[in-house]
Amino acid sequence: MSDKRRAEIEAKRVKLAELRKARADRQKADADRRLSEPAGPSTARRDVDDLVTSLIGGNRGVDSTLDSPVSSVPGTPALGQSALPGPSALSLSGRLSRQSQSDFASDRVSLGTTFVQSANGATDHVIDRVLTPRMVPDLIDVEQELFDFPQKERVIYNKEVQTMDVDDVPAMASEAEIRERVQREREALEAEHAAREKELEEESVELEKEIEQEIREMTEEEKFSIFAAPEFLDFVEQSTKIVQRALNDNYDYIRDYTIGTESGIEDSEGRRLKCVCAFYDERHGKNRSITDVSWSPKYPELSCASYNKNPAALNEPDGIVAVWNLHLLERPEFVFHSQSDVLSVTFSPFHSNLVFGGTYSGQVLLWDTRSKHLPVLKTPLSAAGHTHPIYAMQMVGTQNAHNLITSSTDGTVCSWLVDMLAQPQETLELIHAGHNKTGEVAITTLDFPDNETTTFWVGTEEGNVYQANRYDRAGAKAGLNQYDVYKGHSGPVTGLHFHPLVGPVDFSDLFLTCSVDWTVKLWRAKSLAKPSTAANNIAPLYSFDEADDYVYDVRWHPSHPAIFGVVDGSGRFDVWNLNIDTEVSAVSAAVGSGRALNKVQWDRKDGRRAALGGSDGKLYIYDIGDMAIPRESEWTDLQRSVAGVVGGGVQTNGSGAAEETSRVAAGR
Repeated sequence: MSDKRRAEIEAKRVKLAELRKARADRQKADADRRLSEPAGPSTARRDVDDLVTSLIGGNRGVDSTLDSPVSSVPGTPALGQSALPGPSALSLSGRLSRQSQSDFASDRVSLGTTFVQSANGATDHVIDRVLTPRMVPDLIDVEQELFDFPQKERVIYNKEVQTMDVDDVPAMASEAEIRERVQREREALEAEHAAREKELEEESVELEKEIEQEIREMTEEEKFSIFAAPEFLDFVEQSTKIVQRALNDNYDYIRDYTIGTESGIEDSEGRRLKCVCAFYDERHGKNRSITDVSWSPKYPELSCASYNKNPAALNEPDGIVAVWNLHLLERPEFVFHSQSDVLSVTFSPFHSNLVFGGTYSGQVLLWDTRSKHLPVLKTPLSAAGHTHPIYAMQMVGTQNAHNLITSSTDGTVCSWLVDMLAQPQETLELIHAGHNKTGEVAITTLDFPDNETTTFWVGTEEGNVYQANRYDRAGAKAGLNQYDVYKGHSGPVTGLHFHPLVGPVDFSDLFLTCSVDWTVKLWRAKSLAKPSTAANNIAPLYSFDEADDYVYDVRWHPSHPAIFGVVDGSGRFDVWNLNIDTEVSAVSAAVGSGRALNKVQWDRKDGRRAALGGSDGKLYIYDIGDMAIPRESEWTDLQRSVAGVVGGGVQTNGSGAAEETSRVAAGR
């Protein structure tokens, strides 16, 4: 249910509560009024009667007394007098009916009539006399006709009469009409009130039905259908990732920047190793080991790791690749599946959403972060490609022309187009004639120098390093160089890496190798301009023998020319700086629980972080701090350091020692 719909339902609920409250208040008020009314006519009926009485009684004038005017209207005869014409207002017989004895004074007699009163104030008899028709001047009696003042000056109001203009022209309504009109108005109000009550009641019932329909309880089948919908699962997956990224933000929001401003420089001039995090997921990493790691070329917070088989989980995929995010620690950002152990993995440097993997079965898989768990492309299981485990792969070329180079332990090197993995574009068999039983070379590691797409070097299970060519070139044929053999290790070579082409001095001909013989060796690649025509064993420039266990991987730093990282079987991570010391590592750390570390990879942005793949299934991220920032003199210092180790008696290739020393001093 959307937020808008939920808000509408809440508003309807509030309105329904208000309607119920108003109805309860009205019912309570009616009950209280019925209890408070006394027996007999109702209060409203008495109010109506008083109103009608006041309206009718107020128009009958006031009592005619001596001190009050004759009428509220000038020229109107007083109540109780005969309204006969004539100035004397007498009857022809001269008699007056005694309608009100108290209305006249004892000494006042109407014109033409003589009253004889007794002592007790009663009239004994009336003397009739014949009226002589004559004009009697009305000079003695004061009549209203002579003093006819305006009505507004003669009307006296008491407390019971409202001060309002009275129109004498229309006749006043009778009491029955007023009562009927008031009754009709009252009935109309009651009918309107009842209609309003009915309307509100219907609206309330309709609202209750609508709310009940909206918030009804779903059945189990409906719940299951919603939970199993792919859209719902995708929404939950994506939204929970966003929430977890926000929760994993370790920024200190209450940091006080005024504290510690006078603290000194960190120990060892900033040389330190700090564990940033350790990526591990119980569901995907249990009983698995990490076989290879790689950093994203576009997003510095993303790294991926390949895993081998979990022997205890038969229903899970044999191999997986997990993409981890530094802002999402609890679970991987993406998980890709494989039908075989994944032994090597790399992000495509030209397409940030593509991930390549080499498997134990010899297949090359391509996953897309925009797709699901399964690979979008894969090579067939046929003799056209690899049929042995793929331990090394590398992307070479440019944005518009690049190939994926893979190598397997049967000595086969294949070149693939990214968008066509049905068959390799090129296939190269590396065979050495000097081998006793078989001519093939079991490749364990491979690397291309920077800015080189044709010539590459491979490390083998026999401990030797060979140079090979993808194509025929001047003075050299495609395939393995049969003459130049880099001999120095007494066990299988586990890692090989060329110096990156950065800085003012070119050291790209230097490369490092490591082996299960507990050593790391520094080599110089023989110049391609002078190919050998006879067997030529090339010795290393220097050997680093500090390790106490198998050395599984070695990597030059991407920006600092003298730094490289080493991981071994005891769980140690060593960072060497040749400009500081060539005998011991600059910084060392024991990683995790002490189990072997299989791979090391520096991040591609600035080299501050290193990803370490462990046999315990955890991907460790370490920060080396300011050691990753080189000084301007690092390149010239490395020239002197390499010249020093070469001139210090390290075995070199016979007569070529002086030449090698001069080349190092000149920076190639």
